[in-house]
Amino acid sequence: MSPRTGRPTDNPKPYKITVRIDEKGKQILDKFCEQKNVNQNEAIWRGILRLEEEIKK
Repeated sequence: MSPRTGRPTDNPKPYKITVRIDEKGKQILDKFCEQKNVNQNEAIWRGILRLEEEIKK
């Protein structure tokens, strides 16, 4: 039996990033997640994609 568990994926995510944010940043993130009905990971991923759009300019 393979030591790996979980579903196979075509887009593995081997990197883990931890950040510390202040109260204002947390409030903004929470409000966005509530309004858009997404979890924090999805909200952060959307922010990263917006950064990609800016560097293409």
